This record gives sequence, C-alpha cells and structure tokens, in this order.
Amino acid sequence: MRDGGPWVHLGVTPQARRVPFHLGALFGLAGMGSSSASIVLRDLASDLGVGVGVAAWAISLYVLMLAVTTAVYGRVADLVGVRTPLLVGLVLMGSGSLVSALAPTFGVELVARMAQGAGAAAVPTLGVTILNQRYSGAERGYALGRLAATATAIVCAGPLVGGLVDQWLGWRAVMALPILGLLLLPALWPSLTREGTGDRLDVLGAGLVAATAAGLVLLVQSPTTGLVIAVTGGLLLVLGAPAVAAWVRRRPHGFLPRSVIRNPTVVRGAVAAAAVPAAWFGQLIAVPLVLLREGWASWQVGLLLVPSILLSPLIPRISGGLLERLGAARTLGVAGVLAAVSLALATAGAALVSVPLLVGALVTVTLAFGLGQPTLSAAVSDAVHPDVRGVALGVATLLFLVGGSVGSAAVAGLGDLLGVPGSLAVLAALPLLGLVVLAPELRGRRSPGRTAPEPA
Repeated sequence: MRDGGPWVHLGVTPQARRVPFHLGALFGLAGMGSSSASIVLRDLASDLGVGVGVAAWAISLYVLMLAVTTAVYGRVADLVGVRTPLLVGLVLMGSGSLVSALAPTFGVELVARMAQGAGAAAVPTLGVTILNQRYSGAERGYALGRLAATATAIVCAGPLVGGLVDQWLGWRAVMALPILGLLLLPALWPSLTREGTGDRLDVLGAGLVAATAAGLVLLVQSPTTGLVIAVTGGLLLVLGAPAVAAWVRRRPHGFLPRSVIRNPTVVRGAVAAAAVPAAWFGQLIAVPLVLLREGWASWQVGLLLVPSILLSPLIPRISGGLLERLGAARTLGVAGVLAAVSLALATAGAALVSVPLLVGALVTVTLAFGLGQPTLSAAVSDAVHPDVRGVALGVATLLFLVGGSVGSAAVAGLGDLLGVPGSLAVLAALPLLGLVVLAPELRGRRSPGRTAPEPA
C-alpha cells in the first residue's frame, strides 16, 4: 500500500504492515511449487523416462499432500501455537524441494514432491491463523487483502519464472524454487506465537481424513495408471468416509471437531469454494499441454499469465467491494460462476488452440481464485470459536485444495480418454455443483458487510 494507505489511519505500525506481505510471499512460493512445476512436466517426463500423463502425478500428489496435511497443521497450531509447526513445514518444504531437484528416478521424485507438498501445507492455514491473531475488524480485511494480492501475483508468475529458469538451468532448478521460502522465516519469526491449548493431537483421526482424501484423487487420476490405482483409490474412499464419520461420533472433540464439521458455513463454503482451485490447477496442466504440443517454449507459455499478474493488485479491492455489498456466501457464488466461465473459455481455447481464449480463461480463473480463498478464510474465521479456528481453517483449506488436486488429476487422468478439451468440459460441472451446495447460504439473509480490503 502506498505510503501505508489505510493502515496509517488504523494505527498499524510499519513492521506490522509487512507481515501480510511476507506471508503472502511465502504463500505464493508454496503455490509456485505447482504453478512453476506444471510448465516443465514434459522435460521431467523425458528425463525420468515416463509419459507426460504419468508425470502429472508430480503435480497431483504435491497438491494432494498440500491439501490433506493443512488440517493437521491447523489442529497442531490450536494445540501448540504456530511457531513450531510453521518451522517444521518450511524445513520439510525446503528439503523436499532439494531432493526433488536431485531425484535420480521418478519414484524418488514423487516421494520428494509429496514431502514438499506436506511441508508447504503449513503455509495456507498457519498464515491465516497468524493474521487472525494479529489483526481484527478492518485491519484483518486489509491484511487478508494484501496477503491474497501478493500470493496471487507470485503464483501467477510461477509458469513464466519456471519457463525462464528451465530455459537457462533446466527443469531440476525449477523444482528447487520453493526453497526460497526459508529466506522469509527470519522476517516472520517475531510474529509467531507459541501459545496453544496443550491438548494432544488426534493422530488416528488425522490419518483417516488423509486416507479418504487420497482415495478421491487416486480414483480420479487412475486412468493414467491402471486398475490397481483405481481399486486402491476406490477402497480408500468407500472405507474411509464411513470410518471418518464413526470416529467423529466417538471423538467429537478430536481431529475433526463435531462443532466444525456440523457448521454449515464451514462445510458448504469449503465444498463450493473447492471448484475454484479445481479450475485453476486443471488449467495449469491443460494450457501447457496444449501449447507445448504446438511447439511453444516453456517461457512463452508462461507469458500467457502476465495479464493475470497485472490483475493481482486489483483483487483485494474487487474482493473487498463484493464482500461489503454481497456478503461472504454470495461472493463465493461469484467466484464459482467465474470458475465455470473460465473452464468454458479454456475448453474452447484448447479445442481451437486459441491464445485469446486461453488468456481470457487464465485471467478469469485468477480472479475467481483471488475471490475464493480469502473470502472462505474470512467466513470460516468468523463462524467458529477461536479455540477451534485453526482446525476449522485447516478443514476448509483441506476441502479447498483437494479440489485443486482433483482438477489436476482430472486433466491428467481423463486427458488421454477425452482429450484436453473434454477433460476441461467435465471439470466445468464442478463449479455448478458447488453453487448447488451453496444454495441454502445464498437464499439466506446476507451476512453483515465487511470493511473492504484495499490494494496491496
């Protein structure tokens, strides 16, 4: 914000103003683990001796681990504070990035990417938790807006940065980019608390949730890997869902507190919002696949996201204005409509190999993502008790990011069967289903307006 912007009128110190920027940069680098890697899948596949469809597991498993471990970090933060879990997550993200860059085989690459994703998962939930601890009211609106703008710009820059690094240093250097997140830890360290409830983590509950989410992603991407993966995913999903339900009944204050999963704002909002990252990650796989087949260089594909980067500073003003006028539920509904429109544009663009349509799709899905993530975080934060806010944000982020994993898996898994345009068309049904889930909230009375975030 120029000259401190609205922060000055709120009495927020310059040091406190920098916290959302640092967190947004960290969030962006975690997201760059998928956005920059998507641009080098063809080179990775060629070097490690697998097909491009199989290589897409490096994206899907990264996003899957990013999704299923966010709730773990959120719950741990409730118990012991944010300092230790964030430190562990960043070290794991950096270590996984290094091993990914040096992996001699595709098997090692997948394990490294899973570790990298599990570490990066600390950032989304804990970042919002830190902002909730430091700010309230209008201050929190500005902080969430600045975080979203910074993160979106960096994630959108991922394909271009990845393409340039790939051009100069090769795909392995691209996989190491998230290590840069460790450089931000000293700036954030004074803002990290060590206060928690002191309770124990429900490890079995966390494992059941992770296994069930993994089953969904394995099932969606199984067309590229065969019957064994399909059966494994199906069993995990069919057995995991009732097991999670039974465990919640037995441990109502465990990993998934009953008060959180019975909260309609949390569940409906997260399920509806999950269609947005599905559209985003699906297009991250689809657009490079289409254009690289046409002979484009990886850095040229990255240029298509420059308009999205330029849009990013405007997102806080747009999202803040919509929240003020429409409330959280309707703003999520707008994000869902934009995600559906982006997938329609991407479907047509992939079928016709039309650059204007593909750019339009990417700009639209960037706006949808910029609306969906901070709106979901703000709505969930207000809907639950502070003692379970971390796990509520974790559960909401889990469902949000599982959508991203499903999006990338759908394009990779269905692309060989239906073609890239066909797989994108299938994904376009998800935002519409999300609107159906959100319908009770949309019919309800509009929630009180928020103070609109200003541009970062």
